[in-house]
Amino acid sequence: MVMFLVIFAIGITFPIIMINTKNISEVNLVAINEVVKIVEKNWGQINKETLNSTGFKQPFSIIDNLENVIYQTSGTKFNNIYDAIKNRDSIVDVMQNDEVVGKIIIHNNEREIVRKMKKELVTSFCLIVGLLMIVSIIYFYYIYRTLLKPFQQLEHFAANVARGNLDIPLNMDRNNYFGAFTESFDLLREELYAARQREYESNRSKKELVATISHDIKTPIASIKAVSELMQMQIKDEKVIKHVNTINSKAEQINLLVTDMFHATLEELQQLKLSVTEESSEVLVEMIENVNYDHQIDYDPIPPCIILTDPVRMQQVIDNVVSNSYKYAGTNISIKSQIHQGYLELHIQDFGQGISEEELPLLFNKYYRGKNVEGKNGSGLGLYISMYFMENMHGQINCYNREDGFTVVLKIKLSS
Repeated sequence: MVMFLVIFAIGITFPIIMINTKNISEVNLVAINEVVKIVEKNWGQINKETLNSTGFKQPFSIIDNLENVIYQTSGTKFNNIYDAIKNRDSIVDVMQNDEVVGKIIIHNNEREIVRKMKKELVTSFCLIVGLLMIVSIIYFYYIYRTLLKPFQQLEHFAANVARGNLDIPLNMDRNNYFGAFTESFDLLREELYAARQREYESNRSKKELVATISHDIKTPIASIKAVSELMQMQIKDEKVIKHVNTINSKAEQINLLVTDMFHATLEELQQLKLSVTEESSEVLVEMIENVNYDHQIDYDPIPPCIILTDPVRMQQVIDNVVSNSYKYAGTNISIKSQIHQGYLELHIQDFGQGISEEELPLLFNKYYRGKNVEGKNGSGLGLYISMYFMENMHGQINCYNREDGFTVVLKIKLSS
């Protein structure tokens, strides 16, 4: 396209040069002869009105034999015959009675014409170059917009896919020549994104299953340990005591392994799913009885009401809190309940030494274990998970020291 424009510009410029050159080289002999005849006829009475009828356009001067100027056109200056010859002017004799009485000097204006022609040529060249530049810019912008830009977008798109950023689509213009080509890449991105989501959901489901099962296994293990410890205090036969000790040590070993498995899974899993439903408060009685080993828990009747809870997760919360009381306080447990400001409150109380006031705000942090845990196994996740479950069941959990022990309060949301 650019080559076509160059040829077009040359085709315009060349005729201009030829026309101007023709104007320089052509001399109107007929008009010169007519001027000579009029001058010879009116010699001695030559004036502007006499010569206007000739229509002669070129500048000229009329002199006598002594080189005195008799007449000259406006803007014309005659110096002498020598300068006229030097300037390549045309010189025609004026005859009277077969004698030369003067001369007509037709001035050569070739220099002026060449100067004008150069000026016109430079102007034309600048206009043509400017036109070519504008057209070239438009042409290259068109090439960039229709060819280069789509490939640059495809390059950025490929970089995002390589980095795993599959959420960023590949935008396509209506006039994109490579529409079908680029659309196939965007379809590939969507398939990769869908495959990643399926893989993520699959892995997440597996991790949730492992986390849930591993944590739920801790409850029967705690029961096995509690029963074995009770048997250790009641039986006298050494052989039976040996077997009970084996049961207790293996239960502890399983507890440690399950804790490690749960710990590792929870690191990768950011949250556990809950299914909150409306339940009768009577389900809490069964949950308490499930952890009431050797009847060490004394609890008031639960006020009848409808609560919002996930029974499985609430059982885990009660298990964690009661298990901590058994482990760290080693006393009987009292549970008091009341309805207060839209919540059913369970006050789970032990009669141990409690913890220091500065540790209270840290108890629900992940992996935090208080100063009273020496010699006792644990991961520091029980209360952290309990808080997570309570908050996602629209409830609350907090704790405080009493003069005669330690209390954990579970606030269970009432159904509206």
